[in-house]
Amino acid sequence: MDTVVMARSLFGTSLGFHIIYATIGVGVPVMIIIAEALHWITKDKDYALLATRWTKGFAVLLAVAIASGTIVGVLIALLFPSFMEIVGQVISLPFQMEIFAFLIEAVFMSIYLYAADRLPPALRILSIFFVAIGATTSAIMITDVHAWMNTPAGFDITPGGEVTNIDPWAAFFNPSFGITALHVTLSAYMTVAFLIGSIAALRLLKRNLSTRERSYHRKALMISLYFGAAMSLTTALNGHETAQMLHEYLPRKLAAAEGLFETTRYAPLSIGGYTSLEDKEVKYAVEIPYALSFLAGNRFDTEVKGLNEYPEELWPPLYIHILFNIMVGVGSLLIVLSLFAIGWKHLLKKEFPGWLLALLVVGGPLAIIAIETGWCFSCIGRQPWTINDVLRTDAAATKSASVGTLFILFLSLYLTLLFVTAFVLRFYFKRHPVENELTS
Repeated sequence: MDTVVMARSLFGTSLGFHIIYATIGVGVPVMIIIAEALHWITKDKDYALLATRWTKGFAVLLAVAIASGTIVGVLIALLFPSFMEIVGQVISLPFQMEIFAFLIEAVFMSIYLYAADRLPPALRILSIFFVAIGATTSAIMITDVHAWMNTPAGFDITPGGEVTNIDPWAAFFNPSFGITALHVTLSAYMTVAFLIGSIAALRLLKRNLSTRERSYHRKALMISLYFGAAMSLTTALNGHETAQMLHEYLPRKLAAAEGLFETTRYAPLSIGGYTSLEDKEVKYAVEIPYALSFLAGNRFDTEVKGLNEYPEELWPPLYIHILFNIMVGVGSLLIVLSLFAIGWKHLLKKEFPGWLLALLVVGGPLAIIAIETGWCFSCIGRQPWTINDVLRTDAAATKSASVGTLFILFLSLYLTLLFVTAFVLRFYFKRHPVENELTS
């Protein structure tokens, strides 16, 4: 296999593994804040227990997130040395700020984890609030570098490859930073809400559950549904802003995402199907007239550039249309599912039937799929560039012949970490079942 392809595969696998833990690390503290606040308001001890048990799981996952994040940082330097030469000069500021964000998260996580039972409710909420601030800020700082890769700013580069006119703050506040950071944050909150909802729904499917435990899991599920619905709706609204950003700064990616070859006014939105290079159209898609133009510019007559405006060697892989559809489709499905469940609860005032609980169990894995396909779409849709229109991936990647060996070693490491994480979580919660804590 080509060295560049192998380097991309190794880094993509590493990021795909890390992003699961990083997403959970961003979203769980917010769920804990909600549970702590509800305990403070209602004095219901179930909410305090939810916060405590979520914290135990979060502590294990955070440890793996730190390890996998360190691996990603090392790999990007090993696999893409030419890229790091530019990054070190232009966009190192977010990396430095991320260290301080992680410090805040670690300090207050220690306080909350080891001293929560000795703190009054207000201070407990304050400590986990700073954990959430640190985790979210850390994610935003790393996302800033990704955004800068899509819309580079704050420097010039000479024909000889020398970086000049460096402005770190212009690089930091690059054109896509705000929209991308908000999208990553909201989608992380949404994903964790549906993951926790999946666990609660799975427990509620058990027939031999006591009334006391059923009430406990029902509270966890309702928190997840309300928060998940709110975050999925706001993520969708932010998605509209993302489409406008793509239209202005990354028109090649938008064209490839929709399989649009000819520059078009009143451009339709293609849902489903696949992009055929031979026929230069999306096969078997359902088209919504004028919708792509409206998404791109809030007008039905907005002109959307097609792929034929660019040399074919600069086109992103056309299969990103499928990735884009999975991401958007899953997000839309989660909105419908959460709102339907909330409506069932409040309009029909009935318990959730088994089939609806089964659908809610699927919601968590679907949210993870949306996160993974979203990151794949964003990164693959930038190809063949590592830094858009500045540095090609084949020029950024290492020429070392050892990438294949690294791939096998790190893949083995990720599988081991995944197994150990699952084993530790299962072992702990089997040894500390919730029914024992509910009756203590």
